[in-house]
Amino acid sequence: MIERLLPAYVACADTYDADAPAGSLYPEEARLVATSVDRRKHEFAAVRACARRAMADLGVPAAPVMRGHRGMPLWPDGTVGSMTHCDGYRAAVLARASQVRAVGIDAEPNEPLPPGVWEVISGPSERARTPLGASGRTVHWDRLLFSAKESVFKTWFPLTRVELDFLEADITFRTSPGTGTEGTFTAELSLTAPDMPRSYEGRWLIDGGFAVTAIVLPVSPSA
Repeated sequence: MIERLLPAYVACADTYDADAPAGSLYPEEARLVATSVDRRKHEFAAVRACARRAMADLGVPAAPVMRGHRGMPLWPDGTVGSMTHCDGYRAAVLARASQVRAVGIDAEPNEPLPPGVWEVISGPSERARTPLGASGRTVHWDRLLFSAKESVFKTWFPLTRVELDFLEADITFRTSPGTGTEGTFTAELSLTAPDMPRSYEGRWLIDGGFAVTAIVLPVSPSA
């Protein structure tokens, strides 16, 4: 599914089956979740199995994916990537740093946010133009907004190491004609950082009970 949102030069791998074999971990990866509950260990291993598949598709030797600050994945030299997981879906994407500065993906269940979260993640302008609840029982826009902001953070943070609050990214969604369940979005940031754009373009999709978003920041603006 995630490959539908990304250009061909980004390697993608995903899985829907939460009970599928997760694949083996490198010893240094296993130490990161040694004290975690079994569910967390499986989730951690499953998304790294996706990462290894993306590495193979990109022609990159398999390698551990360790964690940096705020859980940021640490990718092999010369590559950039992103991972996401929620109940029933895991995905990882990888690209060469010569083509892509950063990529951010996120997947969420296509269902309403828990009470109180909408008010925390959305600004007044977003609340004015984003429908609350499901549209035609297909798109839960509050959850999609959360996912888009997660993709923004995953694109921004690896390059800046600067925290980004939910309210520092203002999201505008657009729906592709004739679909109602996919489209694009723009994120306008109120925060600045050297050599970083203020505006980010992304894509979104609702499919299989999931809301998925993705942003690619290419090395060349024309890519």
